[in-house]
Amino acid sequence: MIAILGAGKMGEALLSGVLRAGRRPSELRATARREERGALLRERYGIEIVTNVEAAASASTLVLAVKPQDMGALLEEIGPHVPAGALVISMAAGITAGFIEGRLPDGVAVVRVMSNTPVLVDEAMSVISAGAHAGEEHLKLAEELLSPVGKVLRIPEALQDGATALSGSGPAYFYYLVEAMVDAGILLGMPRAAALEMVVQSAVGAAVMLRDSGEHPVLLREAVTSPGGTTIAAIRELERHGVRAAVLEAIEAARDRGRALAGG
Repeated sequence: MIAILGAGKMGEALLSGVLRAGRRPSELRATARREERGALLRERYGIEIVTNVEAAASASTLVLAVKPQDMGALLEEIGPHVPAGALVISMAAGITAGFIEGRLPDGVAVVRVMSNTPVLVDEAMSVISAGAHAGEEHLKLAEELLSPVGKVLRIPEALQDGATALSGSGPAYFYYLVEAMVDAGILLGMPRAAALEMVVQSAVGAAVMLRDSGEHPVLLREAVTSPGGTTIAAIRELERHGVRAAVLEAIEAARDRGRALAGG
C-alpha cells in the first residue's frame, strides 16, 4: 500500500502518474487537508481518502508531500503510528532525512526527493538521496514510484540544496528567459502570440536536441553560430552584460536560500 500524505498539485501529479503506470486504485491512499479536496481526488481517481494517522498505520510506503513548514507537525502526528519497516519518501524542499528520522521510530528508511513542476506533464527531474537507514532496495522502490512522471537521478544528500537550486527551481529560470525573449520579439514588431509560439518551439526543439543528440551544449551552440553572423552578435551582447555570471550567481543564491530555509 502506498499513501500520499498531502495530495496537493505535486502529490496529485505523482498519484496520477503511478496510476497510469499500472497501479490499481486499491493500492493507493491519500490524505488532503480540506474535505472538498479529498472528495475531488476520490471522484477523480477512485482512491480511498483517509486521515494522516490511518495512512501512516496502513501503508508500507509513505510519500510526504506537504509543504516544508508543515512537516514538523505532520511527523509529530504520524510518528507513533509509522511501522518500523515502512519506507518514507519526503518531497519537502530543505527538510533533511535526519530531521525526519529523528521524529520517526528507530530504523525507519527515509529517502529524500527533490522534484519539480514538470511532474505535471510527466517530464519531472527528480533527484533522490538515501537517509541513514535506506538501502539499495529503498532507492529502487523510490525510483519505481517516481520514474512514471519523469527522470530520476541519485545524488548524495549533501548535494540536495544544490539540486533544489538547479533543477527544483530550474523551470522558473527557463520561463524567465522565454518571457524576456518574447518581449524582445514584441520590441522587434512581432505580435505577442507569434513571438510566444516561435520562442516556445525553439525552446522545445533545443531541449530535445540536447537530450537526444548526446552533444555538449557548446557544440550545439557553435553549430548555430556562423562567423560574423547574427547569433554571434547576440552572444557578444549576452557576454557583455554578464549573463553567464548572473546565472551562476543566481543559482548559488538559490542554493544559499535553501540552506537558510532548512535551518529555520
